[in-house]
Amino acid sequence: MNILDKIVAHKEGEVALRKVKRSIDELSSRPWFDREPVSAKSWITSPNRSGIIAEFKRQSPSKGLINGEAKVSDVTEEYIAAGASALSVLTDEQFFGGKIDDLLAARAINAAPILRKDFIIDEYQIYEAKSVGADLILLIAACLPPARLKQLAAKAKELGMQVLMEVHSEEELTDHLNEHLDLVGVNNRNLKTFEVSIETSIRLSELIPRDFVKISESGISDPATIKQLKQYGYEGFLIGENFMKTTDPGAACKAFIAQL
Repeated sequence: MNILDKIVAHKEGEVALRKVKRSIDELSSRPWFDREPVSAKSWITSPNRSGIIAEFKRQSPSKGLINGEAKVSDVTEEYIAAGASALSVLTDEQFFGGKIDDLLAARAINAAPILRKDFIIDEYQIYEAKSVGADLILLIAACLPPARLKQLAAKAKELGMQVLMEVHSEEELTDHLNEHLDLVGVNNRNLKTFEVSIETSIRLSELIPRDFVKISESGISDPATIKQLKQYGYEGFLIGENFMKTTDPGAACKAFIAQL
């Protein structure tokens, strides 16, 4: 069993427990649930913005603890002040040290679009994301059969949210594309082995239809890489570890964007 299989297996049990603790009706009655989501697609593609999706991440299975001291409210506010187009907040606790309240804290002080970064396998998690003010969700093709991913994407759109689908291979891309997606992200990190290669984004770029905003994810540590990826049609760039591994993620983000 690879790490991705372990994460999904744990997530199934986690979601079952969360359903017992709080119903969908309870989630739907939360103050943020009726908020009109912000369009991540518009913010990321705006010519006046950087295209950077800056991520708050405490740890990862491949790197262990990255930054255990940073506060989500401080860092996310600094990311937007630095020029980031959107935020990504890890909410997986077991493997990434996040929690759903992290997104709630980021939402409370930021107007920018926020991605709930998690391993979403159930409609319940989409309602949960909406209830804490997320604007878009992540659906990982490697975790979901095509029909199931399409169902979850349709539910997100029904709730007014946008959808970022993440792929790592040609097969995942062609099998999982559907009309309910807004953005297609290519993860340069193989979630099964954690090997990273920017060539993955370059290889898949021509296969992503123009209807979808292209996002390159993971392994981006040099502004020159973004300039290169833009030549292949990428407009959004998800960066987390490169900022979070520093003592001042907000300042690292600002210095990075200044070089663009």
